[in-house]
Amino acid sequence: MASRSRAWSRARRSSLVTLMSLSLLGAAAQALPAQADAPAQPVIGQPAKDKDGCAKIEKSLPTLADWPKVDSRLKGKAGDEQRIAEILKGMTLEEKVGQMTQPEIAAITPDEVRQYAIGSVLNGGGSWPGGKKYATQQDWLNLADAFWNASKTSRTKIPVIWGIDAVHGNNNVYGATVFPHNIGLGAAHDPCLVRDVAGATARQIRATGQDWAFSPTLAVVQDDRWGRTYEGFSEDPRITRSYGFEAINGLQDGATKRIGYNGVIATAKHFIGDGGTINGQDQGVNPSSEADMINIHGQGYYGALAAGSQTVMVSFNSWTNADLGINEGKLHGSDKALNQILKGKIGFDGLVVSDWNGIGQVTGCTNSSCPQAINAGIDIVMVPNDWKAFITNTVAQVQSGQIPMSRIDDAVTRILRVKLRDGLFESQKPSDRSYANSDEALKDNWLARDAVRESQTLLKNNGNVLPLKPSSKVLVVGKSADNIANQTGGWTLSWQGTGNTNADFPNATSILTGIKQNLGDANVTFDATGTVDPKGFDAVIAVIGETPYAEGVGDLTRKSLEAARLYPEDLAVLDKVSGKGTPVVTVYVGGRPLYMNKEINRSDAFVAAWLPGTEGGGVADMLVKGKDGTGYQGTLSYSWPKSACQSPLNPWSPGYDPLFKLGYGLKTGQRVTIGQLDETSGPASCTSTGGGGTATEDLSIFDRTDVPPYTSQIGSAENWGGTVIGPDGTAAHTEINVVPTDVNVQGDGLKATWTGAGAAQLYMQNTAGTNDLRGYLNADAALEFDTTVQQAPANRTVISMHCVYPCFSEVNATKLFTDLAGGPKTTVKIPVSCFDNGLDFEHINTPFLVYTDGTFQASFANVRWVPKGAKDPDARTCSSLT
Repeated sequence: MASRSRAWSRARRSSLVTLMSLSLLGAAAQALPAQADAPAQPVIGQPAKDKDGCAKIEKSLPTLADWPKVDSRLKGKAGDEQRIAEILKGMTLEEKVGQMTQPEIAAITPDEVRQYAIGSVLNGGGSWPGGKKYATQQDWLNLADAFWNASKTSRTKIPVIWGIDAVHGNNNVYGATVFPHNIGLGAAHDPCLVRDVAGATARQIRATGQDWAFSPTLAVVQDDRWGRTYEGFSEDPRITRSYGFEAINGLQDGATKRIGYNGVIATAKHFIGDGGTINGQDQGVNPSSEADMINIHGQGYYGALAAGSQTVMVSFNSWTNADLGINEGKLHGSDKALNQILKGKIGFDGLVVSDWNGIGQVTGCTNSSCPQAINAGIDIVMVPNDWKAFITNTVAQVQSGQIPMSRIDDAVTRILRVKLRDGLFESQKPSDRSYANSDEALKDNWLARDAVRESQTLLKNNGNVLPLKPSSKVLVVGKSADNIANQTGGWTLSWQGTGNTNADFPNATSILTGIKQNLGDANVTFDATGTVDPKGFDAVIAVIGETPYAEGVGDLTRKSLEAARLYPEDLAVLDKVSGKGTPVVTVYVGGRPLYMNKEINRSDAFVAAWLPGTEGGGVADMLVKGKDGTGYQGTLSYSWPKSACQSPLNPWSPGYDPLFKLGYGLKTGQRVTIGQLDETSGPASCTSTGGGGTATEDLSIFDRTDVPPYTSQIGSAENWGGTVIGPDGTAAHTEINVVPTDVNVQGDGLKATWTGAGAAQLYMQNTAGTNDLRGYLNADAALEFDTTVQQAPANRTVISMHCVYPCFSEVNATKLFTDLAGGPKTTVKIPVSCFDNGLDFEHINTPFLVYTDGTFQASFANVRWVPKGAKDPDARTCSSLT
């Protein structure tokens, strides 16, 4: 796509964006109209097309009374099923389970792929061939060929497939063009653009030798506190339905009988309801009625499966609502969701893949053993590190009758069906396929720049400050102006998008560089902190916003949406340059709408640039007159809040009253004046968790990373004042060291090793002050944490809480940890009342601490205080901890 005409692209999209924007504005308030005569089970096929031949964003969607049957346009070739049956007949049980097993590339060798007849491998975010961040295309292809050749020399000769999280381009690969995240594509309201970006992503994947994209995300996000908000196209299911179709269409190269020659296997994820969890908590509980699951959260899947998506990834979330009689729990173990709904009613005949160690979250399961998940309908199990144990356990469970052989045969039939439909049995090795090692395929700068332009959403333009004249002299400020890591966000080179610098993006353009390209170096002065006097400049361009995050770490949970609290440095910069007589144009770079009234008030113009990817020049193009003929066209695919705690915020929510409605967006030249906005600061937390009342919300202390105001630290004689555990999850003293580890999901825990060289502690503390947590004592709360104990404590070991040392209370946990040693992951629940013997709950600064002076090793994750947790049947008794 790099060689196509930019002018043609702009002209084609301009009319389409206008049409779609008007459609959205007309339908926002009635997104889900009733239809009394809906059939018992409707059938959904390919969508209506717009004049450019892409899936139309409908003005409204009918309310469905039941899960629809989805008619997939990819049906394979005659003879496929007979061929599958013949292959299956010649396979041993061990080979079948090998096909169902998906290890991580760092945990398996090509020879082991051959030995265990492994069916697929994956690389997680931040995993590269040989662990090299700067691995070349040839490095990726060499490893892909090695896995391929190993599988083709196995007894069955069934080709292996390699899956990769290519969620906005082939974002794990050094040098690849990274496209805007889905929230930006949603603002473009252009299904053809989504198809083009997905097609370019497929070519990028083929350039490095993978077969399978773990995308698109089809979450219909309802609470923007979720750290994966930017992975969703929209809060509006109409957009997600249309985009789901075109994303699959682009990735699979218009597949009908076989995935296209230039396509890859696509994944509709995460089934189902990940965008509707309470408080936007990642992997949390979705309490939706079945009707809402059908009509809101299911819509993206209807589009994706109609386009022929061959794989569906299961979601980490639970589906539970006691009042409605819904108790599916973790969807990885839900027979209703996977067998009855997805494979049964919807009629999906491809394969279902789990998420990273997702089976380990099912009650009674571990990361390496979960017959319930397989029986519920999971066909490929993503078991990154414990894959050998998984194979051993699963084979034994089939032999004992826990898993029927018919279920194994069904799973392998589905895996082989997808591989046949992908043409893998007739394919060449990865390095000999189309686009392999193509530098041009890996870099699609023009398409990316187009996508960035279309996604820009103009929220304020008082006095028509924008566009700037090409001769303008500007002062550029703000932390994100020359920071490509900030503009690309999470899922970029590393899992969380952290640890990157501009040097890690050799083919990228920062927003600052784009401004210089448009205005000339001599007309641009850059000062990140805003100390330069803006007098004498034609405008100030402030580029502010969020810093990178991905799943879990990006959750706001108890926090408010107030940008000034989350990123106070941005408001400080604006305070320095605003009100000085020079117009201020603010560009917000971020993965969700935030409460930004203060920032908007200090800006004459305000642009939501979302997470534009590596082509920051597309942001700059829109700021300057004459560089893009269409001007601003983007409109909000997410409602914009007018207060700090206004979430969830959707047109179908009670009392819908946003600052900017779903579908809002100014066009270049449109004369609208935004008056002074209310600057009332919201609370730091949007839920009541403490004080002298009764707590109702969990107090999250450590959830994959520190949850402010708490920081994780280690202490010993080497530094009893505390050594903060760094962003990389590591810290070390002679007496204790900590490294990151997997407990529930990828990198969510801290593995602490006490060496026996002296007393030491791991703890989580509010170093700035104390918190009133009496409400948890009143709520019968429990201190809860997930743990695996690798080595039992040699000496007395305690868990304690501090109200500023020497005010503290402790329980003896020696027997607790000894009993858990060598066992599976366990959730420990200790009533906080066990610490009510001198602990001042009104002034707690350390809600979790583990101390011992002997050898001991354990991993800790998801540390929290949970109201009513002390009442749970599996909560420890205080008498057992003395």
